[in-house]
Amino acid sequence: MALLEVNNISKIYKMGTVEVAALHNVSMKVEKGEWVAIMGPSGSGKTTLMNIIGCMDHATSGEINLDGISLMDVNDEQLTSIRRDKIGMVFQQFHLVPYLTALENVMVAQYYHSLPDADEALAALKRVGLEDRASHLPSQLSGGEQQRVCIARALINYPVLILADEPTGALDSKTGIDIMNLLKDLNDNGQTIILITHDLGVIAGEADRVLIMYGGRILEQG
Repeated sequence: MALLEVNNISKIYKMGTVEVAALHNVSMKVEKGEWVAIMGPSGSGKTTLMNIIGCMDHATSGEINLDGISLMDVNDEQLTSIRRDKIGMVFQQFHLVPYLTALENVMVAQYYHSLPDADEALAALKRVGLEDRASHLPSQLSGGEQQRVCIARALINYPVLILADEPTGALDSKTGIDIMNLLKDLNDNGQTIILITHDLGVIAGEADRVLIMYGGRILEQG
């Protein structure tokens, strides 16, 4: 069974008497250990799909299963627990706590999952090459280093899926390549990754598959 199965999901937002369809019968599968990139212009439905896969929103209809769990059959509280236990999130904006060190920012994710463990958090920073910057505040780190802290934070609870939303969007091209190489190393070691992007150059030659979205539909898989 695939790690993620999305079957004919749609998402409709109601704005007063008007209904806006953000997704139309979207289907996709992601196998364990696969790297899938989802591309498309602004308004294509990428963010809506990410929010549903990332357990931040419910689909209006269809079926979605993550690691054997039906996401259509759970309430908001259960959805939060699944997101905490199963998914590591990496965003374009780093969302680091400015007054906490790199180590403490990683430990924040542990706090919401179980118990903070400084040794485990330091090991996660070591995986992304930042063990020597553990005591630095975000303001003392470069953009690429801050994104590495975010990746360490995403990894700390051993998620089954890393969901990366434009992870190089706030970085210069060289630093973006470094982050993509880090994600590739993680994928080579078995980590399942879904990457959301609008930039073909970001993922060319890296992802196992690229899904093209437009108008709330997946138009092409290759």
